[in-house]
Amino acid sequence: MTVFLVLVIGLGWFFSYYYGNPNILYVFILFSIFMNVFSYWFSDKIVLKLAGAKEASRAVNFDLYTIVENLSITAGLPMPKVYIVDDPAPNAFATGRNKEHAVVCVTTGLLSILNKPELEGVISHELSHVGNKDMLLSTVVVVLVGFITILADIFRRNLFFGGTRRDRDREGTGSILIIIGIVLSILAPLFAILIQLAISRKREFLADASGALLTRYPEGLASALKKIGEYSRPMLRQSSAIAHLYISDPRGSALSRKIAGLFATHPPIEERIKALTGT
Repeated sequence: MTVFLVLVIGLGWFFSYYYGNPNILYVFILFSIFMNVFSYWFSDKIVLKLAGAKEASRAVNFDLYTIVENLSITAGLPMPKVYIVDDPAPNAFATGRNKEHAVVCVTTGLLSILNKPELEGVISHELSHVGNKDMLLSTVVVVLVGFITILADIFRRNLFFGGTRRDRDREGTGSILIIIGIVLSILAPLFAILIQLAISRKREFLADASGALLTRYPEGLASALKKIGEYSRPMLRQSSAIAHLYISDPRGSALSRKIAGLFATHPPIEERIKALTGT
């Protein structure tokens, strides 16, 4: 998070220097703070809307509710809201700004292929995200990555629509600044996304470990991950903005294996299973 803050301030300083307007830096900082506050209060609603989730009924989904409730008590967490996404792809995620406003969401595909111990393993994984405060971290990272990407895109577009007063007054320095600006506008979003992916993968391993401690049965989560990994088709409805929130990449395991490990939103399922079972 410190690196992200430095990135935003650094981009703001460069833009303000390039355009000869120190107020740009303050606008960058204020806007990033506003976005953080906005995402903090409305992150769960935004994510659920993007996922197409609907609140589950206790009467219809009694077994799911019972598992979530029992594991929440074991973990010492308030009962989260339970949502379901109508999708044949097995997947799940947790969202919300804190443990008092948490949401656990699963797909219909997940409910159809997992037995009770496996479902308990997945729910324990998602509740661990709640207990470890991963949801807030992930949301803030998403906002900052988007913010940096938008700023870089604006700068690149501006380069094609004329220079600045500084460019005209100091042609030599202006040319150097343009080159630096182009490099920064390309590398900054890439660097920000890499940080996002690195954080996401570390938190997935941590949630796996915490979930195994919660159920005292790591084989349940390992078996669930194996079944999820064997389903290669992508989710019907997906968004790159929330892909890292899911327990498995919503684009499908087959596609994930083709993507370079550096750019994958999740660690390989094989590595997660090995970490859980020790084999």
